[in-house]
Amino acid sequence: SMQRRLSRILDSSHDDNLLALVDVEGFVPREITVTVKDGKVKILAEHEEEHTTARGKEYNYKKIKKEISLPSGVSEDEVTYSL
Repeated sequence: SMQRRLSRILDSSHDDNLLALVDVEGFVPREITVTVKDGKVKILAEHEEEHTTARGKEYNYKKIKKEISLPSGVSEDEVTYSL
């Protein structure tokens, strides 16, 4: 399951400073925005697909939006992220 997979990833990560792990499978890097402002990390991922079918055009849209407060004592300029 997804939860087991995330747990395995977290267990294999020996970084004690890990704040969050967000599953953005199905998104490409240009569709993902990470901002650090006002003591929060904000993650926004948006993906849209357009398909032409016999009945016309169909659109698939998915969006992930997360907001995580930084722990006390953590400066915004200390935050790093990777995809």
